[in-house]
Amino acid sequence: MELEYPDDLKYLESHEYVRLEGEIATIGISAFAVDQLGDIVHLELPEIGDLITFGTSFGTIESVKVSEELYPPVSGTVIERNEAMLEAPEMIAIAPYEEGWLLKIRVNSLDEEQSDILTANEYRSQVEGV
Repeated sequence: MELEYPDDLKYLESHEYVRLEGEIATIGISAFAVDQLGDIVHLELPEIGDLITFGTSFGTIESVKVSEELYPPVSGTVIERNEAMLEAPEMIAIAPYEEGWLLKIRVNSLDEEQSDILTANEYRSQVEGV
């Protein structure tokens, strides 16, 4: 199965992605992460209004194999969380870049954080070793 890495997204080495639309960032996990996790059984996310900070875990995702911390590609305030994914986390696997997003945040600043974010091609090279 070939995994997708949309070009309009930016990625972290820890497999989270961000889609920036103005000052709103949509955060989720990549198809590669979903593939590696296997059957996702539990998800913990911050509350609306919480501040999340680049480099600091904002939640966890658990599969039948492992529990992993989630890290935000940018810092900001949570304005929306995907309640459907909290209720049925296994649905993330169906469309991680569309319906399977996790959080929407209002971004504080991008300046110092951008250097750790990968383009789709850089991320693809990292995970596929090409």
